[in-house]
Order: sequence, then C-alpha cells, then structure tokens
Amino acid sequence: MLRRIGILVIALVILVVVNFAIYQKEQLLAQGTTLLLELASRDPRSLIQGDYMILRYKIADEPKLWNVDKNGFLVIERNNKQIAQFKRIHDQAIPLQKNELLLRFRKRKHGIRLGAESFFFQEGHAQYYENARYGELKVGKSGESILVGLRDEKLNPLIAPHN
Repeated sequence: MLRRIGILVIALVILVVVNFAIYQKEQLLAQGTTLLLELASRDPRSLIQGDYMILRYKIADEPKLWNVDKNGFLVIERNNKQIAQFKRIHDQAIPLQKNELLLRFRKRKHGIRLGAESFFFQEGHAQYYENARYGELKVGKSGESILVGLRDEKLNPLIAPHN
C-alpha cells in the first residue's frame, strides 16, 4: 500500500513538473518578443538530413564570443525589421537600455549555442525550407527563447502546405 502511494506521488510530481514546463513555453510563445536571428552559412550537403535542418546562427560567430568560458547572456538590439544585432556580453553591472534584450547562450565544445539548433519538419517537405535565412524566435525577459519558425531573405515566413 505504501509503495503504491509513493509511486502515485512520484507520478503526480512528474505530471506537475511537465505541465509547468509546457505552461512556461506557452507563455513565452504568447508574450515573448519576436526576434529574427540571421542564419550562418551552411554546408549544403548537410543542410537537410532526414526530416530536420541543422541551424547555425551568425550572431554566435561574433569574435567577442570566441573566448567566453561559461554560459551567459548576450545583449542584443533589434533593428526596425526585428533582426538581432549583437551589442555585448551581458554584465549585470551595466543596466539594459530600453531597446536591448537578453538572449541566453550556452558554451559548448564546438562553440556557442543559442537554443534551438534544429528545425524539424514533415518528411518530404525539405524544399519549402531550403531558402531559410533567418530563425524566428520568441524571447522572454529572462533571455530564454523558443524557435517558432524560419524566414526567407525577404523575411517572409516559410511554411509548408498542409497535406
């Protein structure tokens, strides 16, 4: 009996944690600031692999990030087209200006990661995303982000037709 109660409590805790994470992502989608990150050049042979695209963001190649040794935040500014421009690595001693946003990054062996590094799509729909030049993200005040889509060089959303 006690074992069943323990299993039930653990299952309930897991359910609460998962649902809270989903709630946070939904809030980020609904209330986050739209930000476009330019995609870095890619090797066309590895651009499309199965039913996903590997993304690299140009801003992650910023020379000032080459020597960072830990995770942190970028301070970015959006232009009038919502495209991100790197300003600096965040220092808590320097307050953010009204037009600046935080964007979380993670330092990994092979460079800086800015969140979603893969874009998944339905098998057979690769041609609809080949012209991707920007990743569209929603960014919260905390600097957390979520990838919501891809855009072409004219900033048009890339969307495959529904079958």
